[in-house]
Amino acid sequence: MKTYQSPSQRPDTDTVVAIGSFDGVHLGHQALLTHLKERAQHYAVPSVVYTFDPPTRVLLRGVDYLSTLPEKLAVLERYGVDEVIAVPFNREFAARPKEAFLEDLRILRPKAIVVGEDFGFGKGRSGTARDLEAVTQDLVLVPMQRLHGEDIKSTRVRALLAEGQVEKTAELLGRAYDAIGVVVHGDALGRTIGFPTANIKVPEGKMLPIGVFAVHFAVNDRIYAGMANVGRRPTVNGVTLRFEVHVLDFEGDLYGKEVQVKFRHFLRGEQKFSGLEELRSQLAADRERTRELLG
Repeated sequence: MKTYQSPSQRPDTDTVVAIGSFDGVHLGHQALLTHLKERAQHYAVPSVVYTFDPPTRVLLRGVDYLSTLPEKLAVLERYGVDEVIAVPFNREFAARPKEAFLEDLRILRPKAIVVGEDFGFGKGRSGTARDLEAVTQDLVLVPMQRLHGEDIKSTRVRALLAEGQVEKTAELLGRAYDAIGVVVHGDALGRTIGFPTANIKVPEGKMLPIGVFAVHFAVNDRIYAGMANVGRRPTVNGVTLRFEVHVLDFEGDLYGKEVQVKFRHFLRGEQKFSGLEELRSQLAADRERTRELLG
């Protein structure tokens, strides 16, 4: 899959384009991708996703993002997209008139454009989906997708993650919610009570669910079961948010390694224990429950 930061960087050919933030690449986004691939096959031209980095709501509303750009690109590639244009999104870009955005699209020579029916663009969202007919004769408007009677939207995914409901989040994504980060040095407290952990640093602004979870932990092309804790560790009067994983049946050095954590099941919320012995007992119970859930 080829990636660009501007429409002018790609070859001067016809395309089919899907436009959106694609934050999380949930089932609603996947519906757009299905139409994108169908139209691209029909016209025998490349399928192109035009997206924004960071996602528009992250910049304009200050919310955490569901997918870093590398995470988003990895998912889009798995869904068979040929090219991605990830435009750097800033205040200046957001203030551009709708005509400027349409000119960008003309560069792509779109045989068809695929967007959600509520798509808006340009300063103050002055442009509507129907305005895209100025640059293509084949406009595909995809209706809002629903699951269990509720709209599938990134805001809904964030709300579920904030409640620790990773199983329901997975239903909206069509896969487990994940985070990619690098293992860094911590205070080695877990090791002193028999539960060593990998302390993981993720990019600033990446949304993480709070609590204790059964997870799959991928490193060096291998996958392990584990239990993740995301929180401030109130038992030891912690202040900063930590993301750490106790990896089951693993021995070795993880420092500096890039790892992927997939949140599979919620185990419990963050708790303050009377001391390290009570914490150790609970962690042992968490480990057994993780083995039951993940095998």
